[in-house]
Amino acid sequence: MKKLIELTPEFVVCLHNEDYPASLERHKIYRVVPDEDAAADGDLRIIDESGEDYLYPAAYFVSITVPRIVEESLLKAS
Repeated sequence: MKKLIELTPEFVVCLHNEDYPASLERHKIYRVVPDEDAAADGDLRIIDESGEDYLYPAAYFVSITVPRIVEESLLKAS
């Protein structure tokens, strides 16, 4: 039997947006949507300014850990 693993949402901060200035804001926190295929290609699936999830280069972001209360607030906003 497979073990069910609870996925904790991951958050990143955008450091670069040169190719996507309308879709990404520098220094903003974004939620990552798990996507193994994208990660294997060096990309992240991010919920961007449109409210939809799209692929962006992982090098544009840095992972962060946020306090629980901040995580709850970010998840409500999504």
